[in-house]
Amino acid sequence: MLCAFASAATAQTNDSLRTVELEGVQVISTRANKDVPMAYTNFSKKDIQTVNHGKDVPQMLNMMPSVTSSSDAGMGVGYTGIHVRGTDPTRINITTNGIPMNDAESAQLYWVNLGDLASSLESVQLQRGVGTSTNGGAAFGATINMQTENIGMKPYFTLDLSGGSYGTHKETLKFSTGILNGHWGLQGRLSNIGSDGYIDRASSRLNSYFLQAAYFGEKTAIKFITFNGTEKTYMAWDYASKADMEKYGRTYNPSGKYTDLNGNTAFYDNQTDNYHQQNYQLLWNQTLNNDLNFNVALHYTHGNGYYEQYKTDQKLYKYLISGGLRADLVRQKKMLNDFYGAVASVNYDNHDGLKATLGGGLNKYDGDHFGVVKWVGSQYYWDDNGEQVFSSAGNTLEASHEYYRNNAKKTDGNIYAKLTYRFMRGLNGFIDLQYRHVGYKMDGTSQEFDDNKQQRPLTLDKTYNFFNPKFGLSYNITSPLRIYASYAIAHKEPTRNDFEDMLAETEEVNPEAERLNDLEIGAEYKTDKLLLGANFYYMDYDNQFVLTGAQDANGEMVARNIKDSYRMGIELMAQWRPIDGLDWGINATLSKNRARNMELTVIDRNTWALSKVNVGETPLAFSPAAIVNHQISYTWRGFRVAMMNKFVSKQYMTNSGFDSYIDEDNNNERVSAVIDAFSTTDIDLSYSFKTRWTKNITIGATIYNIFNRKYESNGSCGMNFATDNNGNVYAFQNTSEWFYSWSVYSAQAPIHFLAHASITF
Repeated sequence: MLCAFASAATAQTNDSLRTVELEGVQVISTRANKDVPMAYTNFSKKDIQTVNHGKDVPQMLNMMPSVTSSSDAGMGVGYTGIHVRGTDPTRINITTNGIPMNDAESAQLYWVNLGDLASSLESVQLQRGVGTSTNGGAAFGATINMQTENIGMKPYFTLDLSGGSYGTHKETLKFSTGILNGHWGLQGRLSNIGSDGYIDRASSRLNSYFLQAAYFGEKTAIKFITFNGTEKTYMAWDYASKADMEKYGRTYNPSGKYTDLNGNTAFYDNQTDNYHQQNYQLLWNQTLNNDLNFNVALHYTHGNGYYEQYKTDQKLYKYLISGGLRADLVRQKKMLNDFYGAVASVNYDNHDGLKATLGGGLNKYDGDHFGVVKWVGSQYYWDDNGEQVFSSAGNTLEASHEYYRNNAKKTDGNIYAKLTYRFMRGLNGFIDLQYRHVGYKMDGTSQEFDDNKQQRPLTLDKTYNFFNPKFGLSYNITSPLRIYASYAIAHKEPTRNDFEDMLAETEEVNPEAERLNDLEIGAEYKTDKLLLGANFYYMDYDNQFVLTGAQDANGEMVARNIKDSYRMGIELMAQWRPIDGLDWGINATLSKNRARNMELTVIDRNTWALSKVNVGETPLAFSPAAIVNHQISYTWRGFRVAMMNKFVSKQYMTNSGFDSYIDEDNNNERVSAVIDAFSTTDIDLSYSFKTRWTKNITIGATIYNIFNRKYESNGSCGMNFATDNNGNVYAFQNTSEWFYSWSVYSAQAPIHFLAHASITF
């Protein structure tokens, strides 16, 4: 009896392991492991489940080393962003099952388009720095490598529910058939997430599903995966000044603000972003023998959406409306795009110290961008006395008047070869060579007009060829102790916004491709109860695109080439389990992020002439010098309590080196141009148990920002500069001279909570 039971259990375990290995082949070629001399952190399915209560993926990864996150709505639902080592989201490569997820033009992944994606993830790996070669855009700060959920051997049905502050809620239904007849499986998810947001009107309505069907043979796994997301989100990306927060409250949202016919302040009801994204993946993972396997994946993503805005005091010629007048209007900016391609890799492991991978991909993007005017109010002009004079020709525009349209096509192909070789016991060498080709074309009209009121064309035909080598050594001195060092070179092409934003500049500037030289040196000591780690990095850039603090006409952050810059720091990590159930962990990043020979445009306030002044080495924008994450948890008989604390130091919002400017309109008051340092603490409580009818029930609650800190996670800033009589540069604001400076901030929610429950049958 016991022998038969043991044999059946062993057979089932072996089948499970074989199935899991087959499902994981797709991500092997792009993930790091202990033999690769790179800095990385793994986030398991269990880790995901403990934090997945409705907030977006950037918020869930917030406790990882060198990570900061932001939320426009202040609650972690809706438009969210992630920075790693100070680099912005456009410099972070993101893949799912080895397939590129970043938008081909903006280089961002808009997480709002994929609500509750975390509920369908098996694991996430965050590689910091250049990382290993991957598909899609270059990694200039990090790689986020996601693997979707495994089918599972046994059937289940799960209901996840969350609800709490600011009308936030999440409902998720998940199911799996398990493995049927030893070969087939079906697994899926249906989700609804909603939130009113902490910021006024910053609501989010997110609906999504995930469905996968799979066939498993002895050495073959074939999966068809489809997942989608639809979102309707009220805009909150304009942020608010500290003065407005004091006047109207921290939740003040200026988006959609206008004055009605009675002279009252009002807010446009449909100042919203609307988008639908549909993803398809066909994965074939094949084991040829004990040493060799390969994978091939085909993918297709379709996107369709728009955002609608009420815009005040608009020059109508910029909307191809004749008459030379001004008016309030409602516009929509739309996009319709398709992204498709294939990725593949062959993986060899002789189980005697030699591992090799040959892989690559070819992806194509085709996208239309166009704008329409939906409504125009009464038209007017300003007379010589500054009085508003209304014209009788008001409200005459026909619906859906188109004022710009352009098309973009992008081809992105890469091939890479990776080799890990054990020279002697404990000593592994690593080399990774990648060639990447990018072709980018745009054609049509832009949103910008020249000084003669002529619409600027948006035309582009660029080709980039990049060679990205990486190599290093990893040495296991003893079983627990490993040291490593690596050097990597990466290149990245400019984004669509980098080209489009230049059309609004008074001086012609051509965006240049970036280059990064990344040195990583680290050590790790790991036992069953203790993990200690340290990683030093030096990232030297040529033509790095760095956020300027400004926002463009689309509300997105503007970036500019900085010829010479660097990021240098040390990442420290410790995890300790002194007794069963008690886990303590801390990680800290201490860094220096600088632009060398920074030039500022200075105004001569007598002649209005512009000139450049070199102000030397300055801090890079949105790059904190210190990030510290601390977490402690205790589990006992199904009860779990955890406390998470995060500290982020001051962040400059421009690259000028100035932390404030003089407001000459307000008694020379100093206006801050930095995001102040902040610290937040969260507590999570849960209890898990089983009943005769369920496999598991977990109930709990997470209390966020328990000390009720008032803080901001993001912002936007612009400053004007001049020189005093001694030649010293100063920053100022003076509206009487038409010099407009600003500092606006994304306020985050005070103490709030989400209760959560999960039932699995």
